[in-house]
Amino acid sequence: MEKRIVDGVEVHRGSGNVYADLGLPDAEKLQIKTGLVVEIRKAMRRLNLTQQEAAKRMGITQPKVSDMMRGDFSNLSERKLMDCLSRLGYDIEIKVRPVSKRPGRLTLTVA
Repeated sequence: MEKRIVDGVEVHRGSGNVYADLGLPDAEKLQIKTGLVVEIRKAMRRLNLTQQEAAKRMGITQPKVSDMMRGDFSNLSERKLMDCLSRLGYDIEIKVRPVSKRPGRLTLTVA
């Protein structure tokens, strides 16, 4: 991580993944799950869904939707979050390709 001094304060340039910058395990997975939840929230707003309506469409309980809206999505897998998005009208595309250096990485791209 690059660092510099700005107005007497040490500033570090982030990696683009706040979870990795914080040294959390499974940082790539956490970043992907966060991106999926952001898109779920956008879809709920776009469709003007209540948490109860969204829960029914996504096939999960309203308390899980509430947890998700508060940033607690530890009880939902990446696969379940993708399923939620598809039930809200999104296409999910997974791209797999060989890498030039190891290990490979997980990324989420939103169109």
